[in-house]
Amino acid sequence: MSGHEQRAADLRARLEDANYRYYVLDDPDLTDAEYDALLRELEALEQAHPALATPDSPTMRVGAAPSGAFGQVTHEVPMLSLGNAFEAGEVADFVRRVQQVLGEDEPVFSAEPKLDGLAVSLLYEDGRFVRGATRGDGATGEDVTANLRTIRAIPLALRGEGWPRVLEVRGEVYMPLAGFAAWNQRAVEEGGKVLANPRNGAAGSLRQLDPRVTAQRPLAFFAYATGVVRGGELPECHSKTLAQLREWGFPVSGETEVVRGLDGLLAYYARVGERRGSLPFEIDGVVYKVDDYAEQEELGYVSRAPRWALAHKFPAQEQATVVESIEVNVGRTGAVTPWVLMQPVHVGGVTVTRATLHNADQVARLDVRNGDTVIVRRAGDVIPEVVRVLPERRPPGTKPWTMPVHCPVCGSEIVREEGAVVWRCSGELTCASQRKEALGHFASRRAMDIEGLGERFIAALSDHGYVESIADLYRLRLEDLLEMKRRADEDAGSTPETVKSGKVATRWAENLIEAIDRSRRTTLERFLFALGIQHVGESTAKALAAWFGDLELVRRLPWPLFKRVPDIGGEVARSIGHFLDQPGNQKVIDELLEHGVTITDGHPPDPRLRGELGLGNLLVDLEIPKITPLRASQLAKAFPTAGALLGAAEHNLVTSGLPAETAAALASWLRVPANAALLKRSAEAMECILERVPEGATIAAGPLDGQNVVLTGTLASMTRDEAKEKLEALGAKVTGSVSKKTAFVVAGEAAGSKLAKAEQLGIEVWDEPRLLAFLDEQA
Repeated sequence: MSGHEQRAADLRARLEDANYRYYVLDDPDLTDAEYDALLRELEALEQAHPALATPDSPTMRVGAAPSGAFGQVTHEVPMLSLGNAFEAGEVADFVRRVQQVLGEDEPVFSAEPKLDGLAVSLLYEDGRFVRGATRGDGATGEDVTANLRTIRAIPLALRGEGWPRVLEVRGEVYMPLAGFAAWNQRAVEEGGKVLANPRNGAAGSLRQLDPRVTAQRPLAFFAYATGVVRGGELPECHSKTLAQLREWGFPVSGETEVVRGLDGLLAYYARVGERRGSLPFEIDGVVYKVDDYAEQEELGYVSRAPRWALAHKFPAQEQATVVESIEVNVGRTGAVTPWVLMQPVHVGGVTVTRATLHNADQVARLDVRNGDTVIVRRAGDVIPEVVRVLPERRPPGTKPWTMPVHCPVCGSEIVREEGAVVWRCSGELTCASQRKEALGHFASRRAMDIEGLGERFIAALSDHGYVESIADLYRLRLEDLLEMKRRADEDAGSTPETVKSGKVATRWAENLIEAIDRSRRTTLERFLFALGIQHVGESTAKALAAWFGDLELVRRLPWPLFKRVPDIGGEVARSIGHFLDQPGNQKVIDELLEHGVTITDGHPPDPRLRGELGLGNLLVDLEIPKITPLRASQLAKAFPTAGALLGAAEHNLVTSGLPAETAAALASWLRVPANAALLKRSAEAMECILERVPEGATIAAGPLDGQNVVLTGTLASMTRDEAKEKLEALGAKVTGSVSKKTAFVVAGEAAGSKLAKAEQLGIEVWDEPRLLAFLDEQA
């Protein structure tokens, strides 16, 4: 076995062992970062040496290309449904029937939670996973093998020994509550689709035609039965079979118990019911199964359900109540989420008065209004949600709900990007709800680089009122930090013994004050990035700084002017404009400058703006309906200034060459006072920029102008950031992913999947010596 083969085999074994420890033993021994690093190494090995890839490799879990349709699978042993019981008397009837057939006073049962997910069948041949299917109608299901392979909890190869040659394992694919909540929170913040509930989330995820979508969803699995078994034997009872499946690598619920008789079943039901709200997954009842397989066979089946099993359902977790008001909550990233204040209702074991509505689109879809009677659902620890309205109970005179115009916390404008689901407060620097997020970003290494200001200190400074905005950092005194630390320690109940004895450490506070003071001198790109403007990352901040050169100019520009910067489109430009239009944000910038924050690299605007700025381009950037670049050029020739255009009558627009329909659309747009003001302000700002561009100034093209470059691996002579800075200084755009547009890839030591993709696409690859030689030539 070659070195590459051995390493790949070792990595596969280590990763599958990590999956087993995490999903089966609940005893993880790798952090997520460590797991991901090993997986990336294996991916790179298999991409560089395709012969090393195996069907059961952990890399197969990322999902293959979509197949376009699901095939049909006929279940050799039908996947039957269970009879339901809702009352203790129905359970007693079930036990009595079992007693009569078996002649036992206290039959032995295996009791387990009834997960609320999607039932599936997994087929293994010679210990390898070969096919997976949904339950379907019990006789026929859908082939979802590719999707099931992406679920880490499902073993691709069985562990240990002694498994049958053919083994069908049945179980439930579900979405853990923590994963469901995190997915929806991220969806709300990013404007994505919110999942209705964990069960729908699991079912919808497993039925994606593209397995790569399934691979992104937080899915898990519990085994609860077997189907076809050939070429081997299983233990004589259900509970021992579950234990054996666990040894072979399948997760099995830790809530499963063996109990006796009716009293044992009802006691188990009560125990699980009490813990239901704290379980990490959603259940809708418990399942009782006669434990011994021979006794199951003796009891047999009735219709489409076994006589030896019963599902004992919990009370419904949906109740009706009345909406008293619809409010909004502002999250730490500025996402504005609607919720309802309701008449108190007992649902899912607790009394609730609030429920989430997820986003404005959900409110509109449900058409929730003040005074409506609604159905509220609660599952486990998940926040209660409104699932539907009862329109027949709607009081007369109600009006549809609309999102507030201003943030209820800071008063800034609430904005929604075109095509997005989420609304956001644009008062990033002044909104108390976003304060900690803003502080953390402002102090981060790539922003103002305030070393020592971590999450704990940020939380304490904010919670105890020492800092209300990022500008307040520059007001802090040594005594403020020491007092803050003392109060934070008291809150945590962890006051150091040295403090109790009267000795107070101050060096950390002195260092932090020094770090804050050092950050006062910064570059324009760092400062703009540090403000935390939505969509303004490092590269956009760098571009803004390079093209405009001066903070006072940037902060006064209307949003259409930002579109003259390469790679800044309308969405990003409007986001910058909304941020700078908020008086509170401008006030914080003023305070930062008053406290000595200084931009050290200001310069005149880029000379290339002289060719970019003109009325024609401005009219296009304003995104006026029906005004194409051709029509904008016609208008600029006919009306040389914005003032002339604003004073033109509609018939003058037609005589300038515009079609009547286009002229009418433009005239209608100009009649809106806010639009006319934006045009006038933008034209004035454009002239201001042109006045600052030095006469006759030009910029020599860099040797890498217009070229996309990707860095991967570790460089010995410099950091990746230093290499990026040097390449960008020569005109390159350093990107994070390899594509057909990439000019070349710089590959250092331990280069991973990016190198493999570059080789696959035939893109030029530079090693470190070639990079250094090139940089020396340009010096």
